[in-house]
Amino acid sequence: MPKCKTETVNDLSRCLDPLDMGATLIAVIEMSQSSWLVAGLVPGVERQPLKKLAIDERALLNLLSRWRAEAEKNGHRITRTAVAFEAGHDGFWLARWLAAQGVETHVIHASSVAVTREHRRAKTDRLDTELLKRGFLGWLRGERGHCKMVAVPTLAEEDAKRPSRDRETLVGEASRIITRVKAAFIRLGIRSFNPKLKVAAARLGTLRTPEGEPIPPNTLAALRRDLERHQVVKQQIREIEQTRLELLEKAPAKGPHAMVRLLARVVGIGVETADMLVQEVLSRNMRDRRAVARYAGLTGSPDESGAKRREKGLARSGNARVRRGMIQLAWRFLMFQKDSALAEWYRQRTANAPSMRKTFVVALARKLLIALWRLARDGVVPDGVRLRPTA
Repeated sequence: MPKCKTETVNDLSRCLDPLDMGATLIAVIEMSQSSWLVAGLVPGVERQPLKKLAIDERALLNLLSRWRAEAEKNGHRITRTAVAFEAGHDGFWLARWLAAQGVETHVIHASSVAVTREHRRAKTDRLDTELLKRGFLGWLRGERGHCKMVAVPTLAEEDAKRPSRDRETLVGEASRIITRVKAAFIRLGIRSFNPKLKVAAARLGTLRTPEGEPIPPNTLAALRRDLERHQVVKQQIREIEQTRLELLEKAPAKGPHAMVRLLARVVGIGVETADMLVQEVLSRNMRDRRAVARYAGLTGSPDESGAKRREKGLARSGNARVRRGMIQLAWRFLMFQKDSALAEWYRQRTANAPSMRKTFVVALARKLLIALWRLARDGVVPDGVRLRPTA
């Protein structure tokens, strides 16, 4: 991505580069799975062009070149081309491709675009492009609150997230298979058999129902298919875990590997959790601790108006994987780090209010994530936290 002209860190909520409307070609794209609708603001052209394209990046680049030529024909020398579209199904490949062609590209956080609050508002691609242009233009002017941008990851950064996410999917698939197998056994009245055993498929033929009958042939075939699939899934999980360990041993200080090894030294945090946190959140360039908590969706959503004061719960607008993982880690942290300052903070606030344990564990998860962020960024060990000795 092209660097900003200023050295000030851009927090993605506003652009810090000055906007020259007479020399800037602005375009927004409303993307669908079948076509793109491109709307533009062309200097020197009164009309605001709108063009529907097939999903073709070359056609988009040609359209921008044609608009640039039209602006220069009207006496405006274009020195900047800014393109924006919402984050969605297509991911970030188009942003990376346009950036490689020298086009300034931004990806808008979809939920940050203000829309009308009418009960039945009109919604078309044309109206959506108008909203995107309005928000993007305000962002380019440097005004806060119009919209927020998403940090565009590199292809390597996106690929680094795959092992953790694939493992999460495979673990869920393995759980679904075992649940389905156990349900079949319960329908047959068989309750003392463990389907997680490696030899479970071979022992199916010896099982008997309470009536003394063997498992019916169609059910037996289905159970064998499920157990074989379960073994394949478990093998794939082991391959992902083994590959991760080999990469950590091969390049312990390369890129985010050092962060993973540091977090894995905290008692109660394994390599899988450490890798997920580093790849999903801790390796990102976060502005401050509030941005860290907000990215994980661990902040509140107050509803205040006049004398009304109430809390609607977690915002849940951030990374769901980080949020789930941190809440699970918070419970585990209370078991393995009982002498830490964070665990003591939790015990003091829930000692006389047992019903608030689930509420405060979310607050603990938020504090713990910020503490781990400081540990990974600055090497500051949280008070009272025990670390494993270095290998």
